[in-house]
Amino acid sequence: MNFKAFIFDLDGTIYLGERLIRGADEVVQKLRDGGGRVVFLSNKPLDTREAYAAKLARLGIPAAPEDVINSSFVATRYLLGRMPGARLHVIGEPPFLEELRRAGFATARTPEETDAVVIAFDRTLDYGKLHFAHLAVRRRGAVMIATNPDAFCPADDDELPDAGGTIALLEATTGRRVEVVVGKPSPIMTEAILNHVAVPASACLMVGDRVETDIRMGHDAGMGTALVLTGATTREQAGASDVRADYVLESVRDLLHKI
Repeated sequence: MNFKAFIFDLDGTIYLGERLIRGADEVVQKLRDGGGRVVFLSNKPLDTREAYAAKLARLGIPAAPEDVINSSFVATRYLLGRMPGARLHVIGEPPFLEELRRAGFATARTPEETDAVVIAFDRTLDYGKLHFAHLAVRRRGAVMIATNPDAFCPADDDELPDAGGTIALLEATTGRRVEVVVGKPSPIMTEAILNHVAVPASACLMVGDRVETDIRMGHDAGMGTALVLTGATTREQAGASDVRADYVLESVRDLLHKI
């Protein structure tokens, strides 16, 4: 493998819940020792970059916040460029809300004053949040922006419903489409990661567990791609997809034999 930057998805690729996938720490260390740039890229907007870096370190992979890019970070910067000062209704958890607040965004008090509905992975989702979002879009004409399209998030012996289901519900009830999804496989996420690593796409290897997000983003950008089978995608699903990874690995540990 002749790559300069290695981009790893987190959930299902590097870890499952609080369990590091065997060999992930060895792979990252070997790449770093060889001069490779290692970064972590997640569609999950539940925590800040600082929190993800701390989790990686806790699991045995030293990391700084600058080594992590996630969808809430990209969404916040997209909104700053597209709608600075907008009043938002956020379907999301407190760390994302705090990130938006620090960036200068206000929380809308009523549907009628809402400029944008931001849809993220939200384990505190309830009918009140959905109702508010529905009215904001139908009555005010608020735009809908989402952090990620994932239907579910893999966890250790579990699957958690993700933002993709909320997007589908609100598109169905409002009759409107989400304007943009900033997370993988969006070109917005691609641009963010390429600017971050500062090397051409052809010099990057994207490693992840989802064909429809990780591998599609890498493929569309012209990166090398490696699919691991420890998360959301089975070998059968990978074989049936119209997007083919350059490498299909049982786990990230198999990269030790490729690098």
